Amino acid sequence: MQTLRIVNQIIGILFTLCYLYQFFYIPIPWFAGKKKKPGVSDMRRCYAVLICARNEEEVIADLINSLRLQTYPSDKIHVFVLADNCTDSTASIARNAGAAVYERRDNRHSGKGYALESLLGHLDRDYPDGFDGYFVFDADNILKEDYIEQMDRVFSEGNDIVTSYRNSKNYAGNWISAGYALWFLRESRYLNHARYLLKTSCAVSGTGFLFSRKVLEEIGGWPFHMLTEDIEFSIHQITNGKKIAFCEDAELFDEQPVTFSQSWHQRMRWARGYLQVFKGYRLSLIRGAVKGNFSCFDMSMTIMPAFILSTISIISDFVLGIWGASIGDNVMIAVHSIGSLLSSMYLMLFSLGAVTTITEWQHIHTSTIKKVLYTFTFPLFMFTYIPISIAALFVNSGWKPIRHSVSFSVPAARINIHESQN
Repeated sequence: MQTLRIVNQIIGILFTLCYLYQFFYIPIPWFAGKKKKPGVSDMRRCYAVLICARNEEEVIADLINSLRLQTYPSDKIHVFVLADNCTDSTASIARNAGAAVYERRDNRHSGKGYALESLLGHLDRDYPDGFDGYFVFDADNILKEDYIEQMDRVFSEGNDIVTSYRNSKNYAGNWISAGYALWFLRESRYLNHARYLLKTSCAVSGTGFLFSRKVLEEIGGWPFHMLTEDIEFSIHQITNGKKIAFCEDAELFDEQPVTFSQSWHQRMRWARGYLQVFKGYRLSLIRGAVKGNFSCFDMSMTIMPAFILSTISIISDFVLGIWGASIGDNVMIAVHSIGSLLSSMYLMLFSLGAVTTITEWQHIHTSTIKKVLYTFTFPLFMFTYIPISIAALFVNSGWKPIRHSVSFSVPAARINIHESQN
């Protein structure tokens, strides 16, 4: 079993080399303090809000209402919804809530990337003068009342792309929704916030971001159609020398899956999408990293090595354990190796989850007991990425819609989420 020990040592060294820098990110927000706030916004910029929705009749009105209650002048916020292959009342509900609605019927080209491309095409024809900036939200989002005002402040500093603080509606749902939520809180505070303070580039995470008309003109619409179009957009910008900023005071809430089957399909798509993005941009990322662009290195580590190294380690332990047993070696060596690996991973993930839970305590809207409990289950949620990552290497997962149903009144977003969530 000497071979097994050597393989695990090599993987351990590679993992440390790839991710040690992210542990140095953790204290940055503690000691750097808040970045000096930009001046008061003049609130003169006009924004288009882009919402692509597929069968979102249960939640779409909540998002539009939260946009209508923003502290930013309502006449400067123009809400556009693309009802994408909907078979429910999403379009009519969005219209009744005050949005301009377009409808799309195209089952051959499914996914948010194609929907955004279609919506931006409509705006290019109907609003030729364009807008100062474009917000992208998912239909299940709810915004704090000063969200757009805060984003506008960071935008006014000359940042062409700004992402925001991502929180969750249903942290209290179960260990699955809490696992997602804790990961996104950690991503906001200890990846994007740290990156912004260090003046390197952040990354867009699915929803809740803003880009300028200049960016739209440069990319020529929305040519990002991979399974993870948000990461593709981020990598495209970073490899072209752009930086994505972060607004810690702009907080949005979105809904996370609560069933394992939904979570499996969604994260399978993400894992497959990471592979697509790395395949498409690996040379640009490597060239940028070699030339000293730290963000290119950072993004490379974000989209690839973790699950690949973990997958290789698990498969190696399993295969070498069986091989060793077949030639008379003690199979318990392999069992012990796998146990040690999982124990180390659990402790590392628990530490990340615990730090995030403690520092973001006031942003987590559930009972104390659930905050503590879901810190312990967070590593278990992350472990489920292992079989998903293995399957993603072989299964070509397509885009599948996730049903959203957690609805609450807009005043609840200020930020007392319904007690029923506790």
